[in-house]
Amino acid sequence: MGKNKDKRKHDQVEVATSDGPPPKMKTKAYEAEMERLQGELVALQEWVKSSGAKVVIVFEGRDTAGKGGTIKRITERVSPRVFRIAALPAPSPREQTQMYIQRYISHFPAAGEVVIFDRSWYNRAGVEPVMGFCTKQESEEFLRLVPLIEEQMVHSGIHLIKYWLEVSPEEQTKRLKSRISDPRKFWKLSGMDLKSYSRWFDYSRARDTMFARTDTEIAPWHVAVTDDKKRGRLNIITHLLSQLPYEPLPERDIKLPRRQAAGKYVEPERPMRMIPTPF
Repeated sequence: MGKNKDKRKHDQVEVATSDGPPPKMKTKAYEAEMERLQGELVALQEWVKSSGAKVVIVFEGRDTAGKGGTIKRITERVSPRVFRIAALPAPSPREQTQMYIQRYISHFPAAGEVVIFDRSWYNRAGVEPVMGFCTKQESEEFLRLVPLIEEQMVHSGIHLIKYWLEVSPEEQTKRLKSRISDPRKFWKLSGMDLKSYSRWFDYSRARDTMFARTDTEIAPWHVAVTDDKKRGRLNIITHLLSQLPYEPLPERDIKLPRRQAAGKYVEPERPMRMIPTPF
């Protein structure tokens, strides 16, 4: 990728975060639009099943940028048999001896499947070099090879869509403080999050290098600013739908059949172990 395109992509992130946020979206308007988009995701699902399409969606980004929440809204109204989430833990001792991308390849889709990676092989371009989990040489070798691997993915028939979620330093601080104080979010806060927080610009440099080396014509990066979570999710889902040639769901004229007569059936007494009903 040429220098001008590198600069354009780098500027896309910085300009998008410096324009000033629009007014916060009202929950009612957000839910109405989300309902419409989730209907479109069902249409996408039916196209994936009928066409035998193979789709890989990669989510990367800053800590607290909203990857998990976005993935949840994408998948909550579709079938888990079609949409699968791959959120891999740290590699096992055996996996550490394998080719780096090998454990990710085993999760790639078959025909009629969508696989969403909640973080991906791009760990080797971000968290691993920044936190010292791989050598500079290992990260460099990854950056050299991954465009070739992704090219083969696309040539094999996989629709590959890559998202980077960007959040401002101020919003990241706000969200991490919320995780500290809210017992419902405490599980989201790890020691790694705290270490990463102090290395904002190390991550910025790693991100810039990753864009420069892996933003290709065949597998480009798409950047979403997510300081406003509601707008960010809607923008991402809208963009995702625009990337795939699905058809709208056909209108269906379906009537429920008449239920059978009870005949001699008698409802039994309720079992003793009914749960309490305090509400």
